Amino acid sequence: MEDCIFCKIVNKEIPSEIIYEDDKVMAFKDVNPQSPVHVLVIPKEHIESSNDIDDNNSQLIGHIFVTIKELAKELGIDEDGYRIVNNCGSFGGQTVYHIHFHLLGGRKFSWPPG
Repeated sequence: MEDCIFCKIVNKEIPSEIIYEDDKVMAFKDVNPQSPVHVLVIPKEHIESSNDIDDNNSQLIGHIFVTIKELAKELGIDEDGYRIVNNCGSFGGQTVYHIHFHLLGGRKFSWPPG
């Protein structure tokens, strides 16, 4: 997608503090962190939102969650706990229409989130 900021990060057109990358996914620090650890994990393939997950890309989404588990361990937040957030659509709070997962940790979270 030409105007997608996350596609531009994947293509290294926009600098980002990348902490993990493989052939399918990328993880980078959020530019506006909401917790001591705040990482975005995205597929390199442009998928607009959770509404676009299907049989063709569901394994990729599973790979993202395995990556998140490993990142949580590497970042030292696996034992105390962490939050994974995916916003879908405008009412869900999605502002970038490239599916992404927020990995948040390093502090205690409350519920409901807001």
